[in-house]
Amino acid sequence: MITAQEFCEGLEERGFTASSGVPCSHFGGPIALLSQHQKQYVPAANEGAALAVAAGFSMAGRASYVMLQNSGLGNLINPLTSLVMTYRVPVLTFVSLRGWPDPASDEPQHAVMGPLCHPLLEELGLPHWTLRADDGVERMHAVLDAALTEAGAGRPPFVLVERGAVGKAPDFVGEPGAGQGMDSAEAVRIIKKRAKGAALIATTGYTSRELFAEGDGPENFYMQGSMGHASALALGVALAKPERTVVVLDGDGAALMHLGTMSVIGDQAPANLVHVVLDNGIHESTGGQRTTSGSISFPAVAKAAGYRQAQQCATPDDLDDFLRTALESAGPHLCVVRTRPRSGAVPPRATSAMSAAEIKERFTQMLTEQDA
Repeated sequence: MITAQEFCEGLEERGFTASSGVPCSHFGGPIALLSQHQKQYVPAANEGAALAVAAGFSMAGRASYVMLQNSGLGNLINPLTSLVMTYRVPVLTFVSLRGWPDPASDEPQHAVMGPLCHPLLEELGLPHWTLRADDGVERMHAVLDAALTEAGAGRPPFVLVERGAVGKAPDFVGEPGAGQGMDSAEAVRIIKKRAKGAALIATTGYTSRELFAEGDGPENFYMQGSMGHASALALGVALAKPERTVVVLDGDGAALMHLGTMSVIGDQAPANLVHVVLDNGIHESTGGQRTTSGSISFPAVAKAAGYRQAQQCATPDDLDDFLRTALESAGPHLCVVRTRPRSGAVPPRATSAMSAAEIKERFTQMLTEQDA
């Protein structure tokens, strides 16, 4: 295994002074060290934006690299092919390997992309290397030297990183000051209780786990993976079923990843959509790396985008009052609930009890049964 410090130092020794990315637990250590030592790391909203930021650094004369999870590799393809490859920008990209080498050993949402990473890069004709869990720092140095040679020739190199190849940073517990507010499980409990009869769509990560723990049922759709797309999925359901209330439980990192969806929701104006953003200021399930939610007002964005109502809820009573009003009036509505980082045991994923396909089938049946 390569320690987080060895990883960062190996890159810095070769002149890399800037980086960007979207957090993955595989890179929690390096991101933590970069943040602690105030190195230039830009927490991007999504993977494509991270690559574009790194390209900007590179074009301005600063060697740069990107870190991301392979589940978001698809978000990278457009700026990779039309910006970095077309303009021959020498950006180095590290991609974690979820669902590889054995897809069955990881979460179901990684089963498709895991085996496709190597073939995809080969199809694109891009140089790539794999760092395995039993590789040491010497192997990493050899890979970095080879990658620099390829980058110098205008071919953007990729390093695929197996789980456990890069170590964690010591004593990292998340960004200071992140996540002041309510307990997220309590917020989910209030939503579940108040929104009886509604279709509930929960974003990936701990939010969907908490909804599952609070009370499973066919009205719940637990999104595993597809980060940032819960609100778009909810929009499609709401437009297809205008007679049914649809509540989407989002996260700050997920909402930021595809913030433009809020504009589409405002444009389409589904009266039956309630959008709740649980904002703890961090990417909690990947190690507590900060999001940029502290520099944005989600209610202001929602109002500007065309939501009928948008507000911040600071207490359980505020949230309950908001839901009561939102569920009885025309939307779309948005509520931002500031939450604390979670403590204690995390509930299991819904896919520990049923398959992803079964979750979809029963949700679809619930939505369509009244049409029969």
